[in-house]
Formats: sequence, structure tokens, C-alpha cells
Amino acid sequence: MKFVSVTNGDAGHHELRGAALGKRRRAEAIEAARRLGIAAEVLDFHDGELLPNLEPRREIIRLIREWEADVVMGPRPNDYHPDHRACGLLVQDAAYMVTVPAIVPGTKPLRKNPVFLYFEDRFERPNPFRTDVTVPVSSVLGLKLDSIDAHASQFYEWLPWLDGRLGHVPRDPAERKVWLARETAGFLGEAEKFELCEYGARADAGRLRELLCHR
Repeated sequence: MKFVSVTNGDAGHHELRGAALGKRRRAEAIEAARRLGIAAEVLDFHDGELLPNLEPRREIIRLIREWEADVVMGPRPNDYHPDHRACGLLVQDAAYMVTVPAIVPGTKPLRKNPVFLYFEDRFERPNPFRTDVTVPVSSVLGLKLDSIDAHASQFYEWLPWLDGRLGHVPRDPAERKVWLARETAGFLGEAEKFELCEYGARADAGRLRELLCHR
């Protein structure tokens, strides 16, 4: 399994910004992946400025091919955040193209299209999220919390500051993690849910569950 951060995180903070913030965010993303025992890569597109155009699309095609992905997961293109929406469109636009030899000719095209999935969200328009695949995660909730804890600049600084609750975040690392578990209880459920996007809709459901549970 591999995490890909499509932007470098160099804007989303109330005090830090630019290269210093991007360096910190990259280190946090790599540490979060390390705690999960998986690979990670951070692309150098500016935070808050991602566009669904050719350059990032080519990068995503390249990454999917080099990883020889069986399953690709991303946000739906109706997210509140412009980078999330752009990422959803980029993955969707890359989906078919990973099999086309003339596109990004420096990498070997895939002979079989991966299964493409959308992460669960709560957005109702233009279409509410539809669950096609559910994967139990209750046995790894502690591991998921550990990986979130690695993103200190976001979960202990930026997001609490946005909510006007920065003063509520404990300073002690052990207390902070207890606080984080309480704060994330609403979205760290006992199952992860995914929706098949267009190019994954032909996937065999049994094979898909097998891939998701064992990667």
C-alpha cells in the first residue's frame, strides 16, 4: 500500500507557511506512513493551488503505473476543499489513461485497469455517497490513531486553531493522544466505506473485498 499526497501542504497553517511548512508536512506524512508500515510519496504541487490539468494528471498516471496498483482510492470530486475536488478529478481522469501507451510514454502502461474507489464523505450534492464496499477496521483503530497523531501540525495546531479551540489541546504527548482519540471518534468508525467510481464499476465485488482486506 502507498499513500500519495498530491500537494506539499505549504499553506495550511496559522503561523507557518512556504518551504518550512512544506518540509514539516512532508516529514509528518512520511512518519504517518511509517507507523502504518506502508510507502509514502509527497508531490510538489502547492497547497491550495492544485488544478485538474495535464501536469498533475501525468504524475498520477505515472505513480499508478509504477506501483502497478490493483486498487486506487481518492476523494469524490464534490468535496468542500478545492484541492480535494481537483484530486478526485485527477484520479478519475487518470483512470482510463493508465492503459493508453501513448499517454506518459516514459512509463509502461497497465494491461488491466485498477479498481477505482471514492472515500466515504457526507456531501449530499450533487449526489450523496453510496456504499458499495465496507471493510471492518475495528482491529486496527489504534494503528489508525497512531498515524493521525503523526500529523501534529494539522491535528494539534491548524485544525484546532480553525475551530477556535487551540487552547484546548494538551501539551503532554500522552494526554494529546487521548484528546485526539476523543476528537476523531466521529470519523474513526469501526468500518471504512467506499464507492466504486465509473471505471471500477465493472469490478468483481468478492475480488475487490479480498484486495482491500489484504493490502
